[in-house]
Amino acid sequence: MRRRLALGEDVPMVWAWVYLASSLVGAVLVLNAFRPFRQEFLLVPSFFAGWYTGEMPVWHIVWQVAATGLFAVAGAFGSWPGWVGLVVAASSWIGLGVLAGIGRRSGSVLVGAEEELGLPTIEDLVVPGGGRDTMWRFPRLIYPLPRPARSMQVVRNIDYVGDGTRRHRLDIIRRRVDPPAAGPVLVYIHGGAWVIGDKREQGLPLLHELARRGWVTVTINYRLSPKATWPDHLVDCKQALSWVRENIADYGGDPAFIAVSGGSAGGHLCSMVALTPGDPAFQPGFEGAPTAVDACVSFYGVYDMTAGRGTDHYDKGLMSLLERRVFKRRYDDNPQIFEDASPQCRVNPDAPPFFVVHGTHDTLVPVAEARRFVEALRATSKAPVLYAELPYTQHAFDVLPSVRSAHAVAAVVRFLEGVRYRSRLRPDEDGPALPGASPVASADQAASGFLT
Repeated sequence: MRRRLALGEDVPMVWAWVYLASSLVGAVLVLNAFRPFRQEFLLVPSFFAGWYTGEMPVWHIVWQVAATGLFAVAGAFGSWPGWVGLVVAASSWIGLGVLAGIGRRSGSVLVGAEEELGLPTIEDLVVPGGGRDTMWRFPRLIYPLPRPARSMQVVRNIDYVGDGTRRHRLDIIRRRVDPPAAGPVLVYIHGGAWVIGDKREQGLPLLHELARRGWVTVTINYRLSPKATWPDHLVDCKQALSWVRENIADYGGDPAFIAVSGGSAGGHLCSMVALTPGDPAFQPGFEGAPTAVDACVSFYGVYDMTAGRGTDHYDKGLMSLLERRVFKRRYDDNPQIFEDASPQCRVNPDAPPFFVVHGTHDTLVPVAEARRFVEALRATSKAPVLYAELPYTQHAFDVLPSVRSAHAVAAVVRFLEGVRYRSRLRPDEDGPALPGASPVASADQAASGFLT
């Protein structure tokens, strides 16, 4: 009897220690969102830990408060470890609240980037001023993952090559009510380190918002490594673009204006598409097909396929992936193929307008890579180059329907509509000026301006 009583008395103490442990885990997640772990073996875990925490902080508060209530019922606060855990948890909630505020105020960073460039104001078109003006607002934001909008029609799995290959498929998204007759087009290329990913998983907040506004959006699959070897990935993207230009009018799209976008490896591929129109090395068998685009929006892309060789940011992990799975050859044996595959080395005066978005806390693709790419573009390209560096922001932030992602979607809509407006002006018409942009601000300057 005494033994049973002792065991019963020990149960609340066990729950107290479990609660303390869970509170410490939550605190580590919050700490990593503010200061990601940069050790090479922790880069991927740091990304996953900081990604959802930074983009969905309110969700973390909700589950932690709910867990605290359950632990209280179990008697976790009958001993000191439970109270210590509560203090730790409360500190985490404060940090999560700060992260929520940072996400909300990211709209000002994006607007500031636009003001730096001087995009035109379009008097005859209503564009979103911020995330609250998009479809990604309450109550849609209470869901932890993007939900397809019922107002959208999706035409799935169109074979853009005609060879029956599963990876040669694309989806077309357009609104059901009042479908466009000649809507501008966005082609989206998913990421996944050139080895994983699918057209149904990424870019949905942007694709659905543009479709809601009368655009026709296209999301594509392409062959993946290790089965595919570079430049198969880019060849497929260009084939998809060629198909879109020839056939999108049948789906309500206007081939006269086609923009391209993507994130991570998709950011690399969309940048290469934009910078290499008509390059026969990447268009075998369809060399004459027009593959130029009117604008490019790249999220946290890889712009240097030499993995930062010769800089302070050499990434051994990226180089190992590229050599073993993507290029299937060593850099030292043929450095030129790695350089030819780098948007950084493909910058030219005829590049289309670019919008580059990157987070300061990206552990998978360092923000320094985006800065170097933007500096090269601004020094060479005759078209406008917009750059938004989002403080305390991880890789793949726009995959989730977060407040920050909604602001980014609104900014991309404004950018694309501004570029489209300029493209419709005749050469003899006077339109709002698009002055050259000033140099890229440092991360410290961006963060300072963001937090004050």
